[in-house]
Amino acid sequence: MSTLEERIGRLEDLEAIRYLDAQYCRHLDDGNWDALMDLFTDDGEFDGLSNPKGKSEMREFFAGLAPGGLTAFWHFITNQEIDLDGDRATVRSFLWQPCVTDGTTSIAAGRYTDEAVRVDGRWLYRVKQVRFHYFGPLAEGWDENRFALDSARRAAVNA
Repeated sequence: MSTLEERIGRLEDLEAIRYLDAQYCRHLDDGNWDALMDLFTDDGEFDGLSNPKGKSEMREFFAGLAPGGLTAFWHFITNQEIDLDGDRATVRSFLWQPCVTDGTTSIAAGRYTDEAVRVDGRWLYRVKQVRFHYFGPLAEGWDENRFALDSARRAAVNA
């Protein structure tokens, strides 16, 4: 049986990881690239619409979303499952993302599977991975594996 101190430490870790996800959504949606990069390890990577590695590549990728046609987005993460293993964690969650792509109101949904690590007492992403169920114009409806973006199709749950 764990001690009270160990149980409280576990709860604090779980809450810190939930907060990490909340910050990720806010900084990404606000276009605050410096704050977003501060949530990743130096060798971190994003595995989704592209696969940039390291903060410089990731910052360039995220900053290039709007010029690439993804001009607005709102990330909502739900159903978090966090598996702690010392200073490492696997975080699985669902993504719901209303967005605007090339001037068209769109919708996306998918799953995150992230690797988080504790560095100097702070939880950071080592890998932020998203796999999409669908990503396309809202007016066309949605269904499993319906994609208007080739990059989302390549990052499909069933790819």
